[in-house]
Amino acid sequence: MSQPQITLSASAARQIKSIVERQNKAFLRVSVVGGGCSGFSYKYDLETEAAGDDLRIERDGAVVLVDPMSVEFLDKSEIDYVDELIGASFQIRNPNATAACGCGVSFAV
Repeated sequence: MSQPQITLSASAARQIKSIVERQNKAFLRVSVVGGGCSGFSYKYDLETEAAGDDLRIERDGAVVLVDPMSVEFLDKSEIDYVDELIGASFQIRNPNATAACGCGVSFAV
C-alpha cells in the first residue's frame, strides 16, 4: 500500500498552531467515527501525546495526528479552515466521500 496522502491547507495550519498553543497541547487529532446523518463523522481532539502508529501530518509548525483506521477514510483528503460570514470551521475535502450532510460534518463512503 502506498503512503497515505492527507494534506493541510495553510489556513488550517495557522489555526491549528494557534489553538494548540492557547490550549497548551501539542497536536490536533482528526478521526473518523461511526454516526452522523450520513454514516460517519469527523471528530477533532486536542492531544499532548501521539500514539506510535499515528500518521503525522505537518505544515508550518502545526501537527495533525490521524489513527490508522481513520487514515483509510481520509486518504487523499485536505484539511482546511474556512472563515466565512456564516461562521468559521475546519472542513475536510474528502474525495472518498460519496455523500455528505448539509452541515459538512458527516459523510458516507
